[in-house]
Amino acid sequence: MLNTVMLLSALMPIPQGPQFAPPVRLKGGDAFVAVEAPGFAAPSWHDVDGDGRKDLVVGQFRDGKMHLFKNEGDGKLAAGTWIMAEGNIAQVPGVW
Repeated sequence: MLNTVMLLSALMPIPQGPQFAPPVRLKGGDAFVAVEAPGFAAPSWHDVDGDGRKDLVVGQFRDGKMHLFKNEGDGKLAAGTWIMAEGNIAQVPGVW
């Protein structure tokens, strides 16, 4: 019985915290990805243009705007542009 307990405890995984890669500062075009003050970015990856590559969308607390950095492949992002709706910068309602 003791051998069974020792064997099972040896096979159990050791609890670990989340494992993350080191942080990387991303560039969109020639500039680093940044947000307007007061900041509070909400980044996400989504294939916005349907080309099979995930683009970076960075939402901002200020005015509820969203910056789009299209994925150009090979780890490169295009310069950021605001997501537009009906000719105006799209805004999420109810945000500052």
